[in-house]
Amino acid sequence: MKNEIKELETGSISTPRSTPRLKTLVTGENQFEATVAGDLSRIDLATGGGDLTDGLLRQLTNLGSTSASTDDDATNFALGFVDAMQPEDAAEALLCAQMAAVHQATMMMARRLNRANHPEQAEAAERAFNKLGRTFAAQMDTLKRYRSKAQQVVRVERVTVQQGGQAIVGNVEHRGEG
Repeated sequence: MKNEIKELETGSISTPRSTPRLKTLVTGENQFEATVAGDLSRIDLATGGGDLTDGLLRQLTNLGSTSASTDDDATNFALGFVDAMQPEDAAEALLCAQMAAVHQATMMMARRLNRANHPEQAEAAERAFNKLGRTFAAQMDTLKRYRSKAQQVVRVERVTVQQGGQAIVGNVEHRGEG
C-alpha cells in the first residue's frame, strides 16, 4: 500500500486516457453539430489542430452518415481507429482515416456478398471486397514504410572488374556535391 501511495505521489501511475468520441445532432437538412468528448489530444497533436483537425472530424462524421442522418457508432469506430493507430503527423492521421474508411467499406461489401441473392450481385460484391482488401493491405504497408523511415540498403552480390578498372569495396556515400 505504501508503494502505491508513493507511486501516486511521484506520478508514475497514470490514469487511462479516455478514447475520443463524437456525438452528432442533426440541425437541418445535411447539417449537423458535433460534440467531442474524451481525449482528442493524440489526433490534435498529429494534425496540428485547427482546420485540419476540424476537417478530419467532419470527414469521419460524413463517413458514418447516410443521407441526412449520422451514425455515431460508425463515426466513433473510425475515430477510435485513427486514435488507436497513434498518428505522429498529419500524413499519418489522414492515412489512418482513409484506412478506417476502406475497412468500413470492406465490411459492407462482405455483408453484401453474404446476402447476395443473384450471381451478379455476388460477383460485384466479391470484386469490390477483394479490391478493398488489397487496398487496406497496401495502406498498411505504406504506413509501415512511412513510419520506419529506414535507409534503403542495396547489396551487391557480384562485381566484375575488367583489366585496368577499379572497384571500391566498403560503404560509399554520395554527398550530393558535384
